[in-house]
Order: sequence, then structure tokens, then C-alpha cells
Amino acid sequence: MSETEIMDSGASARLASLQELFDADAGELLDAPEETKKVTSADRLERAFLEVVEFRRSHDRIPSSTTREIAERKLGARLDGIRANEEKIAALKHLDEFGLLEVHEAPASLDDLLAGDELDLLGDESGLLDVSDLPIRKAPNSPDSVAKRRKNVDFDQFEHLFKTKHAELAEGAVTLAAFKGLPTVQEGRFFVLNGIMLFVAEVGETKTMIVGGKPEPKQRLRVIFENGTESSMYRQSLSIRLHEQEGQAIVRTGVGDDEIFDADRESGHIYVLESLSDDPQIAGIEDLHKIGFSTTSVEQRIKNAEKSPTYLMSPVKIVENYRTYNLKPSALEHLLHRVFAEVRLDLTQIDRKGRHYDPSEWFIAPRKVINQAIHMIMSGEIVSYVYDAQLKKLVERE
Repeated sequence: MSETEIMDSGASARLASLQELFDADAGELLDAPEETKKVTSADRLERAFLEVVEFRRSHDRIPSSTTREIAERKLGARLDGIRANEEKIAALKHLDEFGLLEVHEAPASLDDLLAGDELDLLGDESGLLDVSDLPIRKAPNSPDSVAKRRKNVDFDQFEHLFKTKHAELAEGAVTLAAFKGLPTVQEGRFFVLNGIMLFVAEVGETKTMIVGGKPEPKQRLRVIFENGTESSMYRQSLSIRLHEQEGQAIVRTGVGDDEIFDADRESGHIYVLESLSDDPQIAGIEDLHKIGFSTTSVEQRIKNAEKSPTYLMSPVKIVENYRTYNLKPSALEHLLHRVFAEVRLDLTQIDRKGRHYDPSEWFIAPRKVINQAIHMIMSGEIVSYVYDAQLKKLVERE
């Protein structure tokens, strides 16, 4: 059983926060549909694409597949997948009111690029392309470029971060990995450039600038270097330097470098347990699971489980363990309890002191469905689904 990590970066396109979802009408959330309507794969594809269209209408831009906003990233990835499939493009063309499915192919060669000079810019005799009088562009590692760095006046606030990161490298908790491009240049990330470790302390607001006659989003960074200097270079500039000078990213060992960032705060664990009880009335229940949360390690939490009625007075087995970031695990736990309220275990136990106890966190539902519900809560999709005890799966609400 491997530990899974989930992260919520804040507001999503559909829900302002998990707390808003938690405050939603639980009665409607748990109402089972009167009858299940057969939904075809074509219906699901159209419904999925219309969510992307609605995002474009509401935000006046297409969703990004590289943002840290989970809901938007999901829509962006969905659009990328559709664009890569000609059959899906053909099936959805009638719904594409914003031209989202129009993919312009890049020139295959320099000859194709020159042949495609529709505005005849290359044949212009007006001197538009004469750059002889323009200043020479300095290389990224030229003295003028390096001179743009300045002394960091509050380096004492960052120095311990570099010491910690070096210690983690020595211990193997983090490792060096190849730089994977602009999307990974995010606040809270560490990189190594020309042998010097740097920390992206801040990412400024996005401002649109005209580059090459086209609008291009730009963000200023506050980059702190371990030698006590800092820079306010553009995010794209840092990406270019890391590419050109074979810079490296510092990532957690065993974790993708685009998943969890050093600025993300671990807030606890959501866990799923199975009972190891030899009591016939418990051992005979199929798909019996406990869903809970802990701010400490799950292993620590379940110590002496056999002495606690919370764990049905028996040892338990950890089958899922989700580390959560930037959210309140108890809110996620309560949402899961609401989704599966219909299949809560109805059982009274007697503890060692003879007191009656009704365990409230045990549910009769397949493990894979519980996992599905956790991910759907994180993406916001759960508001459109309920758990059907007869079918043993999450179904769309009518």
C-alpha cells in the first residue's frame, strides 16, 4: 500500500472552497435518483466539452492545463486530449462556438515557415527587418545580465531554507532532476543554476505585453540566490536560462516535480481502513471500511486499535492513506461521510468498561468507489453525483 498525495490550490471554477461544498444541502446531495438514465459515451463527451466551453464563456480565455488550480487544470487537460483526437474533434465541431478545436499546425521546417510568409514580410524592401542599428542582445550569462542581481537585504529570512534544502539533498529526501520547462517555475520551488541554488520566493501578477506583435503574458519573479543576492527577472527568462544552461530542479524523492511544491503546507491525512476482526458479525461484512482523518501519521493514530470501539475493538489494516495539502482534512472527511451516509454501519459495541458505543465512521462501500469519491470531491465533480447502494457505485444526479 503506497501513500498517495493530493493537493488543493484554493478556489476552483465550480466551488469557492471545500467549506462551501461542506455547507451545501446535504439532503439533496444524498438523494438517490429515482431512475438511472442511460448515458452514452457521446453524451459524456459532449457534456465534458460543454464544461470547457462554459469556462471559455465565463473567463474569456481557454483553461490552462498547467495551472495549479485543480479544476481549471482538469478542463485544460481535457481540451488538450480532445484536440489530439480527430474523431472527438469531428464529433464536437457543432458545439465549438469559440473555435476551441481549431489547432494550427506548426511549420515542419524552415522552408515551410518561409513559404508561409503570407504578409510578405521577408520580401519587404522598406528596411523593416534591418536590425543593424539595434543594440546587441547580451547572452544570459553576460556581465550586464549578472549585474542585474542585487544584494538581498533580508537574506536572514531565507538562509535557513537553503541550509535545510542542502541537508535534505545529503539525506536523500530530495534529489536533483532535469528542468521540465516553464510550467514548473512556480512559487516555492528550488532550482540550481550554474551551480548556485535559487528559490522562487514570489510570482508577481500576470501582465500582458506585446512581444513580436502578439500579446504574451509575463510575470515578474522574486528569485533569491543562496549567495545572498536576488533578482526580479521574468518567469520566462528564468525558464530560458535553466534550459540554456542545463539547470536542474530540486524535487522530493519519489514524487513528480510538478505535483508538490516546497511552499505547499501538509495539513493531515485522510485514511481508509479495513477491519481485521474475527467477530463473525463484522468479519462477514463485505466492503466494510472506516474513513477517517488524522493530523499525525496514520500508523500512530491506529496504535492499540484493538482496545478502542472506534476501531471495532480489533486490529485494522491501512488500505489507503492520502496526504492532504492546503486544505482542512476534517472537511474532506465530513464530505465523504455525507456521500456514504446511506451505507453507514449500524452496529452497537460494548467497550471494556461495559459502555455501549456506536462507531460512526464505518461504511459499507467498495474501496475503489471511496477512492473515486475522494478524487471527485477534490475536483468538485461530486456535487453532480450520489452513491447508489444497489449499484455500488457513484451515479449522476438527475
